[in-house]
Formats: sequence, C-alpha cells, structure tokens
Amino acid sequence: AAFAFDDIGVESIMVNCNPETVSTDYDTSDRLYFEPLTAEDVLELIEVERSNGDLIGCVVQFGGQTPLKLAHALQEDNIPVLGTSVYSIDLAEDRERFQQMLEAIGLKQPPNGLARSAEEAAQKAEEVGYPVELRPSYVLGGRGMMIVHDREQLDRYVHEAMRVSGSDPVLIDHYLNRATEVDVDALCDDETVFVAGVLEHIEEAGVHSGDSACSMPPWSLSAETVAELKRQTTEMAKALKVRGLMNVQFAIEEPHSENPRIFVLEVNPRASRTAPFVAKTIGQPIAAIAAKVMAGVPLKSFGLTDKPYDHIAVKEAVFPFARFAGVDTILGPEMRSTGEVMGLDWKREGEADMAPAFARAFAKSQIGGGTTLPTSGCAFVSVKEDDKPFIVEAVQTLLSEGFSIIATSGTRDYLATQGIEVGLVKKVLEGRPHIVDAMKNGEVHLVFNTTSGKQSLQDSFSLRRTALMMKIPYYTTTAGALAAAQAIGAIKAGDLDVRPIQDYG
Repeated sequence: AAFAFDDIGVESIMVNCNPETVSTDYDTSDRLYFEPLTAEDVLELIEVERSNGDLIGCVVQFGGQTPLKLAHALQEDNIPVLGTSVYSIDLAEDRERFQQMLEAIGLKQPPNGLARSAEEAAQKAEEVGYPVELRPSYVLGGRGMMIVHDREQLDRYVHEAMRVSGSDPVLIDHYLNRATEVDVDALCDDETVFVAGVLEHIEEAGVHSGDSACSMPPWSLSAETVAELKRQTTEMAKALKVRGLMNVQFAIEEPHSENPRIFVLEVNPRASRTAPFVAKTIGQPIAAIAAKVMAGVPLKSFGLTDKPYDHIAVKEAVFPFARFAGVDTILGPEMRSTGEVMGLDWKREGEADMAPAFARAFAKSQIGGGTTLPTSGCAFVSVKEDDKPFIVEAVQTLLSEGFSIIATSGTRDYLATQGIEVGLVKKVLEGRPHIVDAMKNGEVHLVFNTTSGKQSLQDSFSLRRTALMMKIPYYTTTAGALAAAQAIGAIKAGDLDVRPIQDYG
C-alpha cells in the first residue's frame, strides 16, 4: 500500500508497533512512527503530521482487526477514513446488524442467536441446538471463540466470550459438522467487484481460517458452487459499499451433494491474511490495487479479468507448538499459527484434472512448513466415531504406497468391516506397551488422530505431544490425513519439479 501511494504521488506515513514486519523498514513509507496502536497515540501523531501538510485520510484496511477498532475514534475526531466507511465497517463487524443485512439480501447464516448475558446465552444455545460456536464481535484471530458441546462447557466459557466482546453481543452459531469452509477475497469500489480468489479449506469448518491449510482454486468444489460463492460475495460487497479489499468466510454443508447449502460465517471489510497468497497465485498486486482504489482510482481502470489458470496453490500454516511445553496441538476456532507457507504446482500434459497437481502442491507446502513426510514405514490411525467412514480412503492410499498400519481397537474394528486388515495397538489408558511407547521407540512414522469431547481430548493429549516432540508428522482432521496420503504418493512418484513463481501468473 505504501509503495502504491508513492506511485500516485501521495505521501504515506506508517504507524506500527511490531519490529518484526517489513512495514517497519525505514524506506517503505515516507515516515514511520514506532508507536502503540491506541486511539490516543494515533490521534496525537496525526495532529503533529497535520502541521506538515494536508491530510487526505487514514487507511485502516491493512493492519488486521486492530486499526478497524480505531476507525470510530478517527471519525469522532473528524479524520477521514479512506476506503470502506466506518458505517460499513460497523455493519460488517456488528453481529446483529450484519444478520439483518444478510436477511435483507436473501443470504443465509447458520442457525444462530445473539446474547448479552450468560442466561441469554444458555437460552439461545438450547434454541439453536448443541454443539454451538461462541463468536464475540470485533475480535482478532478468533479470540474468545469456542466450540461448546453442552451446558456445562457453555457455563465455563461464556464469561470469557462476553469479556472479549465487551458491550457488543456474542453470536451463538449452530456448529456445522463436516462442513467445508471457504475464504473469498474481493476487490471493490462503488461500481465494480472483482473476486480475486476463492480458497477451499482442507480442514473442515470450525478450525480458524488462519490455521487451516487451503487450496486455490478450490480442489473439490463444483464450478456451480464456486460461481454461487462469487455471486454472494458480489451481493455483500455492494450491500456493504466496500471500497478496497474485503474477505468473506463461508461454510458449505454437504458440499458434494446436488444441492450444497451455503452459509455466510462472517465478512471482514479489510485485507485478510490470505491477500498476499491470492496475489502470488493470480499474479496481480491486489494490495497495491486496493490502495489506489481507496485513493479514488476506479477499479475497472486496472483491467482485471476472471480468467482460469492451470496451476494450484496450497497454503499451509506454521505453528510454534514445539516452543511451548504442555501446549496441545489440536486445532480449533482460536488462531494458533505464527506464519504460513505456500506450495505451487501445475497441471501436466495428459492429466485429466487438478487432483495430481493438488497432491504435489500439498507435498510442497508440507516441505515448506518444515514437515518431512515419510515415504515408507508405519502409520498410526485412531479417529473418532463420526470420522471412521472418512478415514478409509487415506488408509487405502497409504497401504497402496507400501505402508504398514496400526490402529486402536475401535478404528481397527471399523476398518475390518471395510475389508481392511490392520495391526492393533493399545491406547495409553489400556496399559503398556501402548501407542506412545511405540512412538518413542521409533516404530511409528506418521499419525492420523481425530478426537472430540473433553475426556477424549485429555486422553489423547500425550499422543499428540509425543508426535510433536519426536517430529512425527501428525494430522488431526480426516481431510488433512487424505491430503497427506496423496502427497506421499506424489513424493514417491518423484514428481516435485520447480519453476519460477513468475511462470505462474
């Protein structure tokens, strides 16, 4: 954004308090303030800058959730906010008003209710039906979000959600089981909407979008579903009067049926963490274009077209778990990742679809994130009841690649009903030698483990922690497990060629 303003002859001044980012390089913007992002500090330094020239306005779209919260203070001080108006930011961020807007334009949210007290939350959760997801208003990185399975859990977590939400209501969503989550990034001005990217998450809905691996273009959605997602995004962009960038999160229930049900989870009227990933995938500087649009340049003057491409990009999150003793690696609605990597591959001659390219791109993303997938050895599989039908393909893929498989009794019995015979290993609670012993002895090279419910999570904690400390690749969703199994096949086939990123534009 700073470089884009320089292009059009506008001086830019950066305010940042994070020494780790490129935006604190002294030559990125014309001036850099290394100050806390509080209303008091920002308003004070704007006052100082106003003595040096005319203030065109402030950009709040490129700093995540923190500057969006400053928009009110800026408006109250009569400082123009460039791009999307404070009214529209409020409309997208306030759960209550956003719900009303969606109803007005005919789009759906998961069954939900709004609560301002613990008693109201309990009542709404009963109406919506457990499990539910608590979603505070105006939060960064999913803070205070929680999937709750019963009244006891609700009572334990609701006060934290209320505290995070402050005076704004907490949204109580019905949790959509086995739904596919999708991120959509769009560029907008008053007249035009350009959908820059549709990203299908590999982990199912309920894992924070910053923690989920995802692919662009979507690796399994139909063309009709993708077209409908783009239509709904365009409708919301126009209703919200977005100027600049916007990110939408959808959940699709039964995504591969004839009539998939699309639900809107939330809209962020700002650049999301997916923006640089989308820009590299389509070869367009979308942040720079958004900055110029905010400064008044029409979007259609950039000549952006929605053209198909023959490559696939996979984003994978990088986690700091190994640095924190006792932290569980299970993923949920609160963001845990500290970075991300990208794997790119392309459709080769003679390939009927993008499936082989997806497997190669996923393999590259794992390598980039520091995960070394094994090409032989023993895989351990233990999945919760609901996931058993969905782990079969991953197990069959590994067996065809020459792996041996061991499983806990429930998973082993289910696989036997599918004609798949695998070895048996004890859970930690069933006595020794158990699975953690086998992992510490170097007998296990890959872990597929999904679990749910408080007791099961506690029981399998030592398993996930041992995998982490022993650097054994582990996957805690069935979709991630299948992608990993396919990636192992791509690595074994020796297909991981590279080419310059410029060739992917």
